[in-house]
Amino acid sequence: MPFRLPNWIRAVLPRRFRERAPLVAVVRLSGVIGAVSPIRPGLSIGSVAPSLERAFAMPDLAAVALIVNSPGGSPVQSHLIYRRIRALAEEKGVKVFAFVEDAAASGGYMIACAADEIVADPASIVGSIGVVSAGFGFDRLIERIGIERRVHTQGEAKAMLDPFRPENPDDVARLKDIQADVQDLFTTLVRARRPGLETGRNLFTGAIWTGRQALPLGLVDAVGDLRGTLRARYGETVELRLVPETRGSLVARLLRRSVPGQTLADLPDATWAAAEARAAWARIGL
Repeated sequence: MPFRLPNWIRAVLPRRFRERAPLVAVVRLSGVIGAVSPIRPGLSIGSVAPSLERAFAMPDLAAVALIVNSPGGSPVQSHLIYRRIRALAEEKGVKVFAFVEDAAASGGYMIACAADEIVADPASIVGSIGVVSAGFGFDRLIERIGIERRVHTQGEAKAMLDPFRPENPDDVARLKDIQADVQDLFTTLVRARRPGLETGRNLFTGAIWTGRQALPLGLVDAVGDLRGTLRARYGETVELRLVPETRGSLVARLLRRSVPGQTLADLPDATWAAAEARAAWARIGL
């Protein structure tokens, strides 16, 4: 890591010795958002906060760059990460860039909106501004094989959307109300952070676009890549300093390093987590 002189030393040096390369901290935010599993954790405020804090704590920052590569996931974790980025940016008075790799979709796009500028690869996937809930219905299956479902609750909505019982229209209507409220939060946030959005069409249907298509819609500010964009903005000598990821607890990290020795009890959890992550990427065609 290059050595940087403290401010008080540079202040007494001749001007030619005080010049230094602009510093940009780089934080990678990659993966499905939410607590997927202990073995295969996703992005969450707990996992990314240490990296964000270290990035914004660097002295003499020119900017912070976020490399976003996510199909979305938990709306709560997406919003918490978004709020932490904005809080740190405002506290430190530092400009934030988001660079989209494969995707900034759904919650991934919410996180990207924490940046002052969004730059996407021309072929990246951007958007999916919507809310989805998916599951399975097993009521006919258990009836066919002779299993009786027994559920006892206090509170008529406690067993809402039980997958082993026939779907109740009242449950679906309540779920739609919840989704509408989350969608309102999402769209309000996007409108506030992206004042240049095209107004002639509805961009909040859950549709996705390539980075090149998203540019005239106002969903992104430019197409390009991190190195080229920041060199053009801050000069050829700009220093890009990557902040190491700290994903999950020490125990979880040790478990991931020893995947070949996992016990059979760990495999269903890891397999299910991998399937959920694959499904999240598949929803945007990746």
